[in-house]
Amino acid sequence: MLDTDTKRRIDTCRDILVGKVPDPKSQVEQITIALIYKFMDDMDADAIEMDGKPTFFTKDFERYRWAKLVAPGVSGQDMLNTYSEALTNMVQNEGLPKLFRDIFRNAYLPYRDPETLRAFLREIDTFTYDHSEKLGDAFEYLLSVLGSQGDAGQFRTPRHIIDFIVEIIDPQKTEVIMDPACGTAGFLISAYKHILKQNSTGVVNGNGAGAEGDATDQALESPMRYPGDLLQPEDRARLARNIKGYDISPDMVRLSLVNLYLHGFADPKVEEYDTLTSEDKWTETADVILANPPFMSPKGGIKPHTRFQVHSKRSEVLFVDYIAEHLTPNGRAAIVVPEGIIFQSQSAYVALRKMLVENHLAAVISLPAGVFNPYSGVKTSILILDRAVAKASKHVAFFKIENDGFALGAQRKAVKGSQLAQVKAELEVWLHAARAGGGEGLESSLGSAVERERLAEGGDYNLSGERYTEKDARQSLFPIVSLGEIAEVVSGQSPDGETVNDSGQGVPFHQGKTDFGDRWILPPRKWTTAPTKFAEPNDILMSVRAPVGPVNLTSYRMCVGRGLAAIRPSERVDGNYLFAILRSAEATIVGQSGAAFAAINRKDVEAIPIPLPPLEVQREIVAEVEGYQRVIDGARAVLDNYRPHIPADPEWPIMRLAEAPLEIIDGDRGANYPSKEDFTPTGHCLFLSTANVRPDGFLFERLEFISEGKDAALRKGKLVRGDVVLTTRGTIGNTGIYDGSVPYENVRINSGMLIFRPDRDKLESGYLFAFFQSENFVMQRESVASGSAQPQLPIRSLNTISIPIPPVETQQAIVAEIETEQALVNGNRDLIARFERKIDAAIARVWGEAKAEGEA
Repeated sequence: MLDTDTKRRIDTCRDILVGKVPDPKSQVEQITIALIYKFMDDMDADAIEMDGKPTFFTKDFERYRWAKLVAPGVSGQDMLNTYSEALTNMVQNEGLPKLFRDIFRNAYLPYRDPETLRAFLREIDTFTYDHSEKLGDAFEYLLSVLGSQGDAGQFRTPRHIIDFIVEIIDPQKTEVIMDPACGTAGFLISAYKHILKQNSTGVVNGNGAGAEGDATDQALESPMRYPGDLLQPEDRARLARNIKGYDISPDMVRLSLVNLYLHGFADPKVEEYDTLTSEDKWTETADVILANPPFMSPKGGIKPHTRFQVHSKRSEVLFVDYIAEHLTPNGRAAIVVPEGIIFQSQSAYVALRKMLVENHLAAVISLPAGVFNPYSGVKTSILILDRAVAKASKHVAFFKIENDGFALGAQRKAVKGSQLAQVKAELEVWLHAARAGGGEGLESSLGSAVERERLAEGGDYNLSGERYTEKDARQSLFPIVSLGEIAEVVSGQSPDGETVNDSGQGVPFHQGKTDFGDRWILPPRKWTTAPTKFAEPNDILMSVRAPVGPVNLTSYRMCVGRGLAAIRPSERVDGNYLFAILRSAEATIVGQSGAAFAAINRKDVEAIPIPLPPLEVQREIVAEVEGYQRVIDGARAVLDNYRPHIPADPEWPIMRLAEAPLEIIDGDRGANYPSKEDFTPTGHCLFLSTANVRPDGFLFERLEFISEGKDAALRKGKLVRGDVVLTTRGTIGNTGIYDGSVPYENVRINSGMLIFRPDRDKLESGYLFAFFQSENFVMQRESVASGSAQPQLPIRSLNTISIPIPPVETQQAIVAEIETEQALVNGNRDLIARFERKIDAAIARVWGEAKAEGEA
């Protein structure tokens, strides 16, 4: 288990390097080289202590020993000269295994500052290793800061998801195990640890004698937690040959080699190889394939060779095809895929799904959209391929996971109620039955089994499990009616654009979700003198164009445009009850298939199923829900009204922001601003907008990227840990602090935000962050802001704002006090989440307790 001291030391090393090596991947490489360097010297020292001989630092290389490098009295310049020379020459050291020589190949020191190197090596020198497993723990934590490589569309798979997938696939000691896009070898190492666990004494049914713990306990477990003492020498030799991986990136290959070595592989089988364009290894197959392939295709697409069964230029299609075609006759695979694989209608996606359903697919597991936070909010699923199941069973299993043991926000804090264990247990039972020709039924609250023939209906082979899930009206205590039976639905129709104004003339006009508040629609910003379709007070407004489904109430008469539908309850239904039902996740919008809706029409809205208890029961439910809502509203009021307070002291210097010890980085504007076609779901350069900065901090959600080649002349560079971000247009004043957890090589920001980079010797990032949230700043900000419909905070006005700058020690004390307050305030977020779940449970009871009308 990773200890807190090791974690702190790694964070300290990154803090030391960040000024000279801002790229997180380069930081990982520098720390990796230094840790391996010291580890070799430690092993030599152990050998000498045991009356043996050193292995690594011998002959001419003895002068490079770590102990000599960091010995007392060595000057910073001498340290720099010796370390740089050692990195260059170590590849020629015949005392090093070939793997180590490869690790040092092309290694170099990217800066020439003696004091930075001295501080860095001194911190590395504090690491101690009882065994390489401790170095393995440190290295795995170090890899966790890599996060994503946005230019390659790669996202590091969370450890608990990797282990969940491996346990379902259940690799065995005799099987060939492969990852064709292995990254840092996370799947391969998890498979190895799984086999160790299955072949260790004291393990029953795959579980250790002690409790397994929750997701956070498992996130960084010891690489050697299970000894594998039941494995024979020939078993270990076979495993060393059979566990193999490929990656197109030489940097990833180097990191995966280190990772495997530190987990007991003396000669790891990972190669630099382009799985999609090279035919050299096409004839190789595997019993088990585990992968989270890159999601992104370069501009113009992949140019694959001709042996793929499905013709495509999309990387995700080709990788899934490759994996399916390279399984042995009874092979199994698990692949993390983006949602496009599940429902996209282009011919290549359909052809791929057809091939999978007919010959390979056993199960589809839908993951929450936030699993890859903070790196990406991309929605993913897991495809479970099992050729034996596909041959024997006429069904495919579908599961939907909504709780993976971590909150879905940027911080991914551990939460109770993980559904992973339930899905794993139920799917394992189902797969066992399916291999024997069964698997027709799947009794689960999280999944169902669907006939392959039904998946083929319509010819699109859509793999969205919800498409095939129907609510059973016969199981309801109350009758299920369509919305159109109990309410009038008015489709929005936008008036002539020439009649729309922002001067208050005519009837209020709304046309989309952007005008929605938490419950009630916001005050109008547009009016029309020629209204078309109307919503009346207390009507329910539904967004019917992307995003589809959100609802709000209206307190005044208005004209509704094309993006909205007005729902007017009849006397059979309480309006607040209907609003609560439509607002809940239980409401099912029918009509279009697939995981995403571009738009729905009036008939789709009218077809929404609604449970209809008697009016008095409806009102009881409303009273319960509104009681919970009052608690939520009170907690939100605390969050909305709290602002950190910075005490005033006349002794402190007061500076204008223009004079403060910080750099201000502006965003792109005008001709530099990327056009709509430049954006892509994953790409070369991360583009941050005001949507990424929320009132409660800097969140990596709704990420956008710019295609390669569109940003070279306009690139703003990298974010640096401690950068403070402030929005200056629209919702001005939202602020966040960058903690370095999402390392993107290239980052640009739009013109509605600024980056403040403090001089950390004079101004603490946390203090500046707190100042931007304080009442002091808010009052000054409002006095210099301009614009009403679109508020703005120009940099020239912002520069006139005054900031008190006490000594750094005082700044740190203020930040500590504010963080204590904020921890108490943030408890209201948990309260909100708890009572929102109570609301969900109250609504769920209406759906779940029941029999059809006439059967009670």
